[in-house]
Amino acid sequence: MTTSFDEDLDAGLLSPVRAGTPVEEATSDRAWLQAMLDAEAALARAQTRTGTVPPSASAAITAAARAERFDLRALACAARETANPVVGLVQALTRVVAEDDPAAAEYVHRGSTSQDVLDTGAMLVCSRALRIVRDDLRRTARALERLCAQHRDTLMTGRTLTLHAVPITFGLKAAGWRQLVLDASERVDRVLDGGLPVSLGGAAGTLAGYVEYAGLDGDGRRPNPGEYVDQLMAAFARETGLATTVLPWHALRTPVADVASVTAVVTGALGKIAVDVQTLGRTEVGEVREPVVAGRGGSSAMPHKRNPVLATLIRSASLQAPALTSALAQCLVSEDERSAGAWHAEWQLLRECLRLAGGASHTAVELAEGLEVMPDRMRANAQLTGGRITSERVAAVLAPLLGKAHAKHLLTEATAEAERTGRALAGILVTMPDVAAHFDEEALNTLLDAASHTGAAGPLVDRALGIADVPEKPS
Repeated sequence: MTTSFDEDLDAGLLSPVRAGTPVEEATSDRAWLQAMLDAEAALARAQTRTGTVPPSASAAITAAARAERFDLRALACAARETANPVVGLVQALTRVVAEDDPAAAEYVHRGSTSQDVLDTGAMLVCSRALRIVRDDLRRTARALERLCAQHRDTLMTGRTLTLHAVPITFGLKAAGWRQLVLDASERVDRVLDGGLPVSLGGAAGTLAGYVEYAGLDGDGRRPNPGEYVDQLMAAFARETGLATTVLPWHALRTPVADVASVTAVVTGALGKIAVDVQTLGRTEVGEVREPVVAGRGGSSAMPHKRNPVLATLIRSASLQAPALTSALAQCLVSEDERSAGAWHAEWQLLRECLRLAGGASHTAVELAEGLEVMPDRMRANAQLTGGRITSERVAAVLAPLLGKAHAKHLLTEATAEAERTGRALAGILVTMPDVAAHFDEEALNTLLDAASHTGAAGPLVDRALGIADVPEKPS
């Protein structure tokens, strides 16, 4: 079986986290081409709004600006001769427009420059991709909210530095996951709300070409530069759905750095969830399990294995995105009015950041909605240390009776002996005269009950879910 050349290009073989996901299509070469064509068409319509391009011309340009009318591979190869894809695209678009309306062809890319088109196209791609990401984050948050409510009081072991620490609830852990997702979604919102601007600067950030053509194309009078630029910027933003800027940003790369930063936060937030699921899903832990899908997670060598595929995909994205983000941050150091290399270095890095964030968020939806929780295993694991997991509580109760330092010393000795001998902590404590003077073994067992030492876990879950004045459930 053979495939076309286009199908062989970057099919996602080495990036399964985004393969087949909605963001893959939204960031494909064809999507990027369409975004640049959308920028060209929007610019023509904006110039029509300012009275400098005939309506028939902008209509013809808009009708011609369809990606399917262009040879994508030819444009890519032509870009090697100019170091960016816009020069060849403008030539091709001019030819296509001329076929439909010869008089409109001269208005293609009127007064513009390659960077205005590519950067505006990039912001359109970012807008479309980040909206997909945001929708998935919101869906993931809703799934985690259900887990919080369902497992508000489900006992589990809190672990610090990989070891058993104190009891917590799974509801609290899920609330933490949800908060990370909400934080990431909020940052996506900020970028989408005014952080993705049109690029309008002309050859070197003065918009001189736009102003000059406005004098030729309007009523023959040279417009007031400041007033015309404001009108054109506003019209261009309206046509694209993007934001305006105070200054051209050819060499002021904050918008790209902002998008990169957001993708790192998104993948990092989801990566925390993924690594927790991997840890809790270990055979010897067994507290959660990924949703079961026939054929998924199989090993090429071990028939008994069902690997945590979803968490692995998400974690892989979370480990890649920060490195790409760092590289994009370096592109802020851009020389002159347009960089010879730093600008060009952004394109693929930015696309990969969007793909990783989109792939991770899409995968997180399935993980959160289908995650299986094992309360019985959680409770059993919380009993593994024979009560040592609640030594903090016993020390606190003994402190007023024996003094804080002495109480801690006794608990340190007792827990060390319990760990060494395998005996239950209550049985050891009751042999210590200072402890036995105040508590018998039954009372100690009550103090050492993990389920009654989850602190404010339940109310914290309620707070996270916005539930006010909800009384704690009895233990």
